[in-house]
Amino acid sequence: MTDTAPLAPILELRGLRAAYGRIEVLHGVDLTIPAGSVFALLGPNGAGKTTTISVCSGLMAPTGGGFYLAGRLMNGAAPDQLARAGVCTIPEGRGVFPNLTVRENLQMMSFTGAAMADIEDAAYSRFPRLKERRSQLAGTMSGGEQQMLAIARAMVSNPAVLLLDELSMGLAPMVVEELYGVVAQIAASGVSILVVEQFARTVLGVADRAAIMLHGTVAKVGHPSELEADLSAAYLGG
Repeated sequence: MTDTAPLAPILELRGLRAAYGRIEVLHGVDLTIPAGSVFALLGPNGAGKTTTISVCSGLMAPTGGGFYLAGRLMNGAAPDQLARAGVCTIPEGRGVFPNLTVRENLQMMSFTGAAMADIEDAAYSRFPRLKERRSQLAGTMSGGEQQMLAIARAMVSNPAVLLLDELSMGLAPMVVEELYGVVAQIAASGVSILVVEQFARTVLGVADRAAIMLHGTVAKVGHPSELEADLSAAYLGG
């Protein structure tokens, strides 16, 4: 019997630093996201969560430390390079094309080589409501429906890593619960998910691991149940 080396984490940050001009906002962040897991990055406004997502999606280059994807150093990789490597980002605000219909938004993903019939089948089976809205302009749908469209469109690229920034922003609790149910299903299919949330308890029910970020550093990492007691203090500045 031979020993096999453990698989590298799908996404890893080691001593990561990032800055806007001369102002450093990430001060040596360490995070490890195992394959096929949901990892929640929590914290109040200004904690550095969205900057972390920006580095992981290639919108910002780190000024120090390393950003690794499946063990490969990706510092400075452009968004299109990361997309080809399997990283897909759904930014805050959903990022759909508001002046296109639902079907036209989905059709934009046919550049991946997938057949339009397959794209629609996958989208409508995951979100039946989108089928009802397929001829409607995306910008006229509810926030929850737009978020469904953004997720459906992202999954066309068959990502290995899905980055979600403030999925619950501005949505009703019932809609958020429905969306996170889909997130759990996506993770169960083998996709690794890093989700940034300000409203922490909306994601803790589906997260495998979580971290609290404060002032550009990771204050605590653990199982969601281990962080419950720390969340109020983190958000209230205690």
